[in-house]
Amino acid sequence: FYLTPSQVNSILKANEYSFKVPEFDGKNVSSVLGFDSNQLPANAPIEDRRSAATCLQTRGMLLGVFDGHAGCACAQAVSERLFYYIAVSLLPHETLLEIENAVESGRALLPILQWHKHPNDYFSKEASKLYFNSLRTYWQELIDLNSGETTDVREALINAFKRLDNDISLEAQVGDPNSFLNYLVLRVAFSGATACVAHVDGVDLHIANTGDSRAMLGVQEEDGSWSAVNLSYDHNAQNEHEVERVKMEHPKSEEKNLVKQDRLLGLLMPFRAFGDVKFKWSIELQKRVVESGPDQLNDNEYTRFIPPNYHTPPYLTAEPEVIHHKLRPQDKFLVLATDGLWETMHRQDVARIVGEYLTGVHHQQPIAVGGYKVTLGQMHGLLTERRARISSVFEDQNAATHLIRHAVGNNEFGTVDHERLSKMLSLPEELARMYRDDITIIVVQFNSHVIGAYQNEE
Repeated sequence: FYLTPSQVNSILKANEYSFKVPEFDGKNVSSVLGFDSNQLPANAPIEDRRSAATCLQTRGMLLGVFDGHAGCACAQAVSERLFYYIAVSLLPHETLLEIENAVESGRALLPILQWHKHPNDYFSKEASKLYFNSLRTYWQELIDLNSGETTDVREALINAFKRLDNDISLEAQVGDPNSFLNYLVLRVAFSGATACVAHVDGVDLHIANTGDSRAMLGVQEEDGSWSAVNLSYDHNAQNEHEVERVKMEHPKSEEKNLVKQDRLLGLLMPFRAFGDVKFKWSIELQKRVVESGPDQLNDNEYTRFIPPNYHTPPYLTAEPEVIHHKLRPQDKFLVLATDGLWETMHRQDVARIVGEYLTGVHHQQPIAVGGYKVTLGQMHGLLTERRARISSVFEDQNAATHLIRHAVGNNEFGTVDHERLSKMLSLPEELARMYRDDITIIVVQFNSHVIGAYQNEE
């Protein structure tokens, strides 16, 4: 099908969301100016999720992208639960006590998070009580463990990721008398999700990453050009340290079967993920849960099958790798995105496209035609297209949308080709997945003035 530019725009903009951090007395006291986010599905339904929230009882903002596999159930659960676990991990002892006392006496709870959600970002009402009870057990344990020390952000992030994954596993083992909920907790545990989460507080930026979504910082150099700084590492077969880590955790006799065809046990691309109990539980436990579970679970090929060469589980962890970065005035934005973006674009191009979009200033590179024989007429066409592109920047009100437009529509000359964009966006559902993955992007814009002021105080 040929889509008109306005049809293309309505598809690209369907899931876009923007949030501007409010100013107080005309002053912005946050190091974050705001963020833009967007998603473009390839799977039906989409298996990616995104979340953003402001921590109300501590300082800081949380943003994350979640890439599901074997269905969207795990990504959905992680997107609505993980930030509560992180927020609770960061709370001081007195606040935890206050919250517990409020629950005990049936009083209204202190709100912990202010969510910034798109209307399409679904939250499961049915499971909220179950999720709340698991979270409450966690904060009760934190109260009992009170060491009087303030929690380090890095530690809080690691504890929250591991604890949520543990709860997902436990809920599936215990089951639920309500058959709908029982099937839900099992679907969450048997599917999987990677997560890449940012916590921004003043000049402290922490990235917690599990799997192969990525975080990248956009830095403006003194000459005005843009460069990209990686703030996460993919946990997959391309990462030698990750392959070594997996090998260290299992007997030497298993070494040749651990990673096959660049996949964990020949099956799974990411080497870290939430859920995926097929790679974590013992064979006995898997059989017991599947046999006593609902029929839909028993009829599902995926849940009944045991991975080959499965001897010493767990083979998979949800523990994140945490990177801390002190923000500088030249750090202008952060991009969090699922692998659907990084498969199509190099980080350097991402930094330039977002940087130019946010500043409206285009550094004209000499037009590169990369070994193609180009006639004068074609060169004229490229230059005209470049001029048109600069004026079309302003049709996107959202940096994430602008990036998706490039990710899907770029041609070999690095310019958005409307015909290509039209073809890619009109692919039928069953074909779209063959050409690209779901893409989810959050672009966080930093406030250089506030960051500069923080630096001067220090």
